[in-house]
Amino acid sequence: MKCKLLTTVIFACICFTLHAQETQPIVPTGSAIINVFSNYHTHFDSESGFELERSYLGYEYKLNDVLSIKSVLDIGTSSAITDYQRLAYVKNAMLKWKKGNLTVQGGLISTTQFNLQEKAWGHRYIMKSFQDKYKFGNSADLGIAAAYRIAPWLSADAIIVNGEGYKKVQKGDGLNYGLGVTLSPVKKFQIRFYGGINEGSTANQANIVNLAAYAGYRCDRFSIGAEYNHMTNAQHVVDANRSGYSLYASLLLSPHATLYARFDDIASSNDWNIANDESAAIVGAQFKLGSHVKIAPNFRLGIPKAEGADNTYGAYINCYFGL
Repeated sequence: MKCKLLTTVIFACICFTLHAQETQPIVPTGSAIINVFSNYHTHFDSESGFELERSYLGYEYKLNDVLSIKSVLDIGTSSAITDYQRLAYVKNAMLKWKKGNLTVQGGLISTTQFNLQEKAWGHRYIMKSFQDKYKFGNSADLGIAAAYRIAPWLSADAIIVNGEGYKKVQKGDGLNYGLGVTLSPVKKFQIRFYGGINEGSTANQANIVNLAAYAGYRCDRFSIGAEYNHMTNAQHVVDANRSGYSLYASLLLSPHATLYARFDDIASSNDWNIANDESAAIVGAQFKLGSHVKIAPNFRLGIPKAEGADNTYGAYINCYFGL
């Protein structure tokens, strides 16, 4: 029933946007989306080699001043496959309507749970942002979202999605609801609070609750950011709670060179997930080769919290090219 309701809401949103389009002069424009992430890495005492991590291929088409459509294909690896085969997923297939201070999106959309934090970190091709890396939520899902700028320093957003991400079909009736508030009390300084509930689809599954807080500052020469995240009932299991924080910064040395560093810490309540609890650090540099290519050598350190586990070390050269 809830899935049918969500489909009805999305369809109504699309009809509304198409009606709005009729009153606007059509001056269509479009652009290709091409993003490729790859790296060479070595863990010194274990494996090393070249890796093609992910490719995004798509197109965004702006129908007029208020209405646009976007479709993106995500080609990457899967944890369910043990070799180096690639799987293709539809990452985005969405309609966006924006007029004045209101933005509405429907379809397979990017979620709002950690979108701002990912942009603040600024190096997705090197490493996923905290919530994405430790699986606090999904970066895209099927549903509808709306955002409204209340004042130049204040905006609010709401989202309703299936809750199972873009790689899985909807298997149950549970939905994921999220509300966020973003403040900019000072120019170039942002504060964000987010809360979400991902319903269990059966009587045996507990609702997942996500709470997040972020603060960051960005100017022409440097950026800093800090976020704290807390999740209860991970994987819909009662009292399977996780929490952690991430600190990151970057410094622009020249138009073509940037230094960056990040520190993560993740822990589980009562050590239920101690095998995956850790502190992790990364430090490196980024070099731009023209407008479409980035190369980023970096060093990584992992400090497991499980008793007796050894620290891990890695050296990477990440590469990005795209449009």
